[in-house]
Amino acid sequence: MKVLLLGGCADMAVPAWRLLAADKDVEHVTLADLNGPKAEEKAKELGAKFGGVACDANDAEGVAALMREHDVTMCYVGPFYFFEKKLAQCAINAGKPYVSISDDYDAYLDVITLEEDAKKAGVKILTGFGNSPGLTQILARKGYNEVPNPTRISVNWCAGSDESVGASNLTHLFHIFNGTTLQWFNGREVRVKTGTGKKKVEFPAPIGKNCVFYTGHAESVSLPRNLPGLKEVTLHGGTKPAYIVTLVKIMSALGMFKTHKRRTALAKFFHHIEGWFSSKGIDKSVGRVEVYGEKDGKTVCRAFLYVGHIADITTLPAYVAAKWLCAGKFDDLPGGVYAAERILTHPDPFLAELRALGVEITEA
Repeated sequence: MKVLLLGGCADMAVPAWRLLAADKDVEHVTLADLNGPKAEEKAKELGAKFGGVACDANDAEGVAALMREHDVTMCYVGPFYFFEKKLAQCAINAGKPYVSISDDYDAYLDVITLEEDAKKAGVKILTGFGNSPGLTQILARKGYNEVPNPTRISVNWCAGSDESVGASNLTHLFHIFNGTTLQWFNGREVRVKTGTGKKKVEFPAPIGKNCVFYTGHAESVSLPRNLPGLKEVTLHGGTKPAYIVTLVKIMSALGMFKTHKRRTALAKFFHHIEGWFSSKGIDKSVGRVEVYGEKDGKTVCRAFLYVGHIADITTLPAYVAAKWLCAGKFDDLPGGVYAAERILTHPDPFLAELRALGVEITEA
């Protein structure tokens, strides 16, 4: 199979290089990046299977032309609230499947408006196949299938400060702690202020107990749309050390994140000094997904926990999804825009592949 990595030089894409290089089913990989020389140089380092090209994600015709030359596209171009719908439309125009690690709640609400276009074109758009959303939603689907009379899902994530992330990821962080987001209460969407809803969650090591807050990830708008009968879905996120969230909330209150241009400029600045915020040993990110139901008049719950380096746990779901697309495992489904919990109605085989690739998942 021929794979196009959009944003192929992004920090989150790095694990995909190793996976695709070792995959005997992969014939060719193109690193397409705004920094063309960097993409070409990295492709030479990775070997004959790889090629590098310059690609501007705002060039719709150029992106679609590249997509047509490949069997599947894996997208790392962020921030996704700005790019996801545009690039998914390119895939529909190209008639080729697309997998992204898109994480913003408003990006999800935007891209699902392409459902009918994707269905008519027979193109599958797999959106949000990363860590959170992505892995979180797959685990939520597993719990939803297995807990009797599921009514409530609580999704929680926390990022370690020693993780290596790019400027676009920082732009995303500034976005999800700015303004408002949507949560699901009493069977309907409710708009809440980001950075509120503070609670303490027990995560796996090396995070442990940490405070998390309402953030603008996609689970709280995606899960209620795809899993009927839920009365409550909440999404909380944070960082360790927690003072990073406090700093971001102060900056937001001062109006520093009001526009995409401001967020982008600040992200570039903080990307250069992110080492100042390092906390020794906190070099992994974690998640906790709790699914609640009812049996014999009593509340029952299953909790799923995972831990890993953020680039690994973000790339692995997208990689497996791309493999499954090319292997025809979703051929019985029509074209459309699919979140993880919608397309993986029976998630155990997918989770087994993730575990085999090194994702640490435990249940309680």
